[in-house]
Amino acid sequence: MRLFGLIGYPLSHSFSAKYFAKKFESESITDTDYRLFPLENIAEVTSLIELQPDLQGFNITIPYKIAILSYLDELSEAAKSVGAVNCVKIERDASGVRLTGHNTDVYGFRESLVPFLKPFHTKALVLGTGGASKAVCFTLQELGIRYTMVSRSGNGESVLNYSQLNEQIISDNLLIINTTPVGTFPDTEKCPDIPYKFLSSNHLLFDLIYNPAETKFLRSGREVGTTILNGAHMLELQAEKSWEIWNG
Repeated sequence: MRLFGLIGYPLSHSFSAKYFAKKFESESITDTDYRLFPLENIAEVTSLIELQPDLQGFNITIPYKIAILSYLDELSEAAKSVGAVNCVKIERDASGVRLTGHNTDVYGFRESLVPFLKPFHTKALVLGTGGASKAVCFTLQELGIRYTMVSRSGNGESVLNYSQLNEQIISDNLLIINTTPVGTFPDTEKCPDIPYKFLSSNHLLFDLIYNPAETKFLRSGREVGTTILNGAHMLELQAEKSWEIWNG
């Protein structure tokens, strides 16, 4: 059997296994499975690969998109540029196991975002500084959109602190992207600490979270007429790109 999967911790929020199960059934892909592998420590990935000889590739989610780098033999150009990996291809032969890291977040995010961009979406706030934010920032740079990162530990210089966000900053940045897990099921009543009262109908809010479909972050935007996007379509695009990589 060909085996693929997802590593991260925790994985209770993930839709990946359901997505691939539906794909395998609808496309009559047999003798293939996709499983969740919750790893409390990234070091467990070595034994996972040894104990699962049928494993041919896996996706990576929070919190290991950066930590996985030291376990890889090679990186794709996108993964090198971004500095984070969310897809690994495993190649096995008589000489051993070779792991190649890829980043499909860039493709998924760009293709999800671009259809909704308006000419005035020239500046963005990126909430969070983890692995997903790296792909987002890389993509924004490619699109010519100036961005400012925001974090709870921001020093106020290279990265803003949430406490610094005011009416002027919110008004100047009409694209706001949440790359943090804040608001993910089951903690659905939590949201990034931004001053939502300054949002306008010109704002575009993108939440990489897909469970729930409408987070409190997005709901707060919808209530004042902003355009809102969740991470569901991005997930589908990432999954299809991962499938291409594993089968390429």
